[in-house]
Amino acid sequence: MMKKLQVLSLLSLSIYGVGQIPNFPAMSRPSTNSIQNYSNQNYNKPARSNVPSVPHGGLYNQRSSQIDQQNQRMVQEDLKRVAQEQKFAAKQQEYTKQQASEDSYYNLPSLSGKAGTQAYYDAYTQLASLNTENYPVSEANFIVENAYYGGKQNYNQFKSGIQKTAKQLLQKMKERKQDTESNTDKNLMVFEYFSKDMKLGGVQHKAIKYDFEDYMGQKDHSKMFVSKLLKTGSGQCHSMPLLYLMLAEEMNTEAYLAYAPNHTYIKFLDEEGEWQNAELTNGIFTANSLILESGYIKSEALQNDIYMKSLSKQELLAQFYADLANGYIHKYGMDEFVGNTLDKALEYSPNNIYANQLKSMYQQARLTYVANQLGIKDLENPEELQNIRFYPKALDLLQETKAQFNNIDSLGFVMMPEGAYEQWLGNMKGEANRQKSEALAERMRQINAEKQKQKQQEAQKQKKKESDQSKEKAQYFPIDPKHL
Repeated sequence: MMKKLQVLSLLSLSIYGVGQIPNFPAMSRPSTNSIQNYSNQNYNKPARSNVPSVPHGGLYNQRSSQIDQQNQRMVQEDLKRVAQEQKFAAKQQEYTKQQASEDSYYNLPSLSGKAGTQAYYDAYTQLASLNTENYPVSEANFIVENAYYGGKQNYNQFKSGIQKTAKQLLQKMKERKQDTESNTDKNLMVFEYFSKDMKLGGVQHKAIKYDFEDYMGQKDHSKMFVSKLLKTGSGQCHSMPLLYLMLAEEMNTEAYLAYAPNHTYIKFLDEEGEWQNAELTNGIFTANSLILESGYIKSEALQNDIYMKSLSKQELLAQFYADLANGYIHKYGMDEFVGNTLDKALEYSPNNIYANQLKSMYQQARLTYVANQLGIKDLENPEELQNIRFYPKALDLLQETKAQFNNIDSLGFVMMPEGAYEQWLGNMKGEANRQKSEALAERMRQINAEKQKQKQQEAQKQKKKESDQSKEKAQYFPIDPKHL
């Protein structure tokens, strides 16, 4: 009996030229008297007829007959070849037609006729045009969300809002005399934007809240979007880390996305080379142990890097492809576009658990459709399932589906129930964890402040040294003419 996988919505030219003819010089027409006549001069030789004679009879007739026969053979061969080509083309066309008809049994029906699907096809092309190692996170995210809205959103408007906030945060750092070159200080500033109230540009900013209502976007998929977060000031563990990455990118600092079961969070390196985990849903810094406390992270999952690993740009792009497929599923359903999009995601990140889960859902939906086409209504009934052996392509599809489930198991994935996830998030809110987080943040600030002080002292010493050297070069020594 096949096991069913629950849906996770989070992780659910023509060229035209004109040439003018030049005016040639006029020439007078010659008269007949000025032209010498040579027609009657035979230079004492007998006159010859200028009419060519046509050979006939004998060898000529034999060769003419051979040529005619050869031409006829060539014509017949050409006609035969054309007939064969036409026959082959007809067979090829018939085979293609039959193959298409057969494939229709083994592929999900296309949803391309539904209004708005073209926006998703365009979005796929736009994602494919991005440099996998150097692209703006805000652009990739916008492409995905804009597809859901039918391609009617404005990217410049979306990006300008993020740029404005990033500039305000940098200005805030300058007002506090914080190091705007420090990776840690800038990450702390972005983290504070999410977790605390503050004044930005003369306006009171409220800390971003966690939206507990439909946080997996099962009823309203747009709940997962950064654009929704920016409108309402609330988000969840999908949208909040993505906005964090966009702000960090605009502030020219490094931060990375990481996975936990049913969850994403932020990782960054501090000034001492230590990885810090920023948990935005609760506004705290967490130790690795607290993430492991969920109880749903197996050793195989850590060995296969499906959890707690900082994602590269290419691996992050894989998530955007998976997000694109997930949005399509929620809005339209399953067809081959979903499979192709997930294949691209897994090309960039083979162990991406989110994409692998969606791929298993797609394969299961495709298998169910094919089985129904073949009269197999209940895949969980062993007697009915036995009939699939009479259809080799369907049997291959069954094996592929099983292999995908086995792959997910081998990666170390364990399904985390919704209740367990909510309990784990709730445990993070404990006062003890909050105090540890504040102590860790304060320690990072103190270390950065001390390093900034050292940098300032070194800069002053260097400035004084350069000033002294400049004075020595500028000194004037009088020369006594007697010593010349």
